[in-house]
Amino acid sequence: MSTLDVVLFLVAVIGVIAFGIWQGNKESGAPSDDGAAGYFLAGRGLTWWLVGFSLIAANISTEQFVGMSGSAADWLGMAIASYEWMAAITLVVVAFVFLPKLLRCGIYTIPEFLEYRYGLFSRNVMAISTLVILVGVPTASVIYSGAKVISVFFAGYHLMGMDLGSITVGCWIIGIAAAIYVFVGGLKACAWTDLIWGASLIVGGAIVMFLAFGVMRDADPAELILTKVENSTATQEDIAKAGPFERFMLLNNGKHDEAKAVTGENLSGGKLHMVRPHDDPTIPWPALLLGLWIPNFFYWGLNQYIVQRTLGSKSLAEGQKGIVFAAALKLIVPFIVVIPGILCFNLYSSDLRAQGAMKNSKTLKEMRAAKDTSIYPFTENFALTEPDLAREVIAHNETISGLKAATLAPDASAESITKVNSDLLKAAKDKKIMIKGKMKKIPTGTKLLGYDYDSAFPTLLKNLLKPGFTWFVLAAIFGAVVSSLASMLNSASTIATMDIVRKLKPESSQSNLVAYGRGFTLLFVLIACVIAPSLGSPAFGGIFNFIQEFQGFISPGILAVYLFGFLIPQAPRFLGWLGISINIVLYGTLMWKLPDMAFLNRMAICFVTVLIVLTISTLAKPLDKPVVMPTTDLIVLESSKVAKICGIAVVISTLILYFIFW
Repeated sequence: MSTLDVVLFLVAVIGVIAFGIWQGNKESGAPSDDGAAGYFLAGRGLTWWLVGFSLIAANISTEQFVGMSGSAADWLGMAIASYEWMAAITLVVVAFVFLPKLLRCGIYTIPEFLEYRYGLFSRNVMAISTLVILVGVPTASVIYSGAKVISVFFAGYHLMGMDLGSITVGCWIIGIAAAIYVFVGGLKACAWTDLIWGASLIVGGAIVMFLAFGVMRDADPAELILTKVENSTATQEDIAKAGPFERFMLLNNGKHDEAKAVTGENLSGGKLHMVRPHDDPTIPWPALLLGLWIPNFFYWGLNQYIVQRTLGSKSLAEGQKGIVFAAALKLIVPFIVVIPGILCFNLYSSDLRAQGAMKNSKTLKEMRAAKDTSIYPFTENFALTEPDLAREVIAHNETISGLKAATLAPDASAESITKVNSDLLKAAKDKKIMIKGKMKKIPTGTKLLGYDYDSAFPTLLKNLLKPGFTWFVLAAIFGAVVSSLASMLNSASTIATMDIVRKLKPESSQSNLVAYGRGFTLLFVLIACVIAPSLGSPAFGGIFNFIQEFQGFISPGILAVYLFGFLIPQAPRFLGWLGISINIVLYGTLMWKLPDMAFLNRMAICFVTVLIVLTISTLAKPLDKPVVMPTTDLIVLESSKVAKICGIAVVISTLILYFIFW
């Protein structure tokens, strides 16, 4: 970065945060702008464009730019875009099915709805479980992934004695920046900064994609051909003759094997196809039918840090228009996040390999230690890039487990080496050895990777950005991180204050509730910043997968409970806490007993199981009289005809994109 870039970056970040604080404390004159409603729900005065950009800015963060882009650079490619394009359809449904029911009650939080429909105990169960997951998983993950960008791009830079290349330092910088304006201005400050960050984020992502295609045009065909997908028929000569976009297509668009496609054995066809094999560990094609809809509907319709923006809408019509606007923007996201991730592997696979080697060095050092008793898994790309080290790991695992692995030929493929180690680990799964004088199961160490895919987008920034562009793109991405984190802190403090404190201390004044909210903001950012640096371990399987995996403990159960609450008037009141509790236990059991099952399939099993239990319970003990839900007079509840028309257009556009990339 040039001196000018540094100055402009700091001016942009500080200026936008100051603007948000000013707007957060600006008097609007609305009666509902006072006290808790003003701090937690922006005085219920958000217009559609604030709602729309705020939803996108709260959602798109380095979770996407690090996690999703990294997954795209790995084997998933465009398949990971299902999270974005299915979200577009989900948002349209949320606007016209979920939002009217939530706004009609005049609630502050999603758990609050459960008290009216199912009872106080159900509200408490959801509030506590949501807080634990929210602070420990997405909040900590966004801090870590933001610090990942800082550490890769600012490696070697120091500020006031702090190493900006340190993950820990980056975590605290991001956490403090977000906490400042949430503490002072609440949701209104978040919404106004989101307006700027959301718009600049899309522009910044487009700049990175444009620059990446520019490098693709001039890249050496001999190096590019080494990164083509397995099913690609492209030759080096084909690459040499092609333009940048055609090169991208040739390298990543494999051919389907029609004979195997019938049985579902070969549905991937490269990185430019949405459908993956049935045994894919992340997004198997059956998950597109059910599993992937579960986290989507939970996230966009019942996740506090997202829904809080819509709960602050000026009216139902404004909220619906804002949600549909966000749905339209979601169609753009894969083009500025997923495609750059694929491009990064084509252009800078050696950099990703070097980053992976740096991560592996610590693990290998531990493995070689005399007192180490762990056995180590590794990925196929590790066996491909480091075959000698992979064989060393297998030998170590044999020594620790006392088992003999299958014999490997000198020229064994990476797939064979990986399978031999995997079979050895399965055989040693329940075996016990003497550890510190006690018989214990053999611990599993950190998984070794051939490439650090989570570094894909930061690597693009480091290699592509030139003076003049750097400050803007980095400010947009830094702002996205801070924006998402601020949203999470604001929603977590809202749940802790309105669902827990207000129930324990009903006599609390409006000013006291705001004070509690600010105190919880500081507490939660401290907890998340302490947790965040540890998320860099390959044991978590990539930051995006980590977030989605642990959301499974609550999302299927909560979604099932709310669907019954919305649609089944006779559903008994005890179903609220029962459905959430069953899901937590069942998901944890599946995760323990079937660790190799795709988490989306685990979610589908939990969702269907909870629905069956709720159905049987309702048939056995239906309510004599439907629960009468409260109705607020603070919000105009007339639906938007314009939003309906635009929503239909978004759904049609999504289906067209699926047809193109299927």
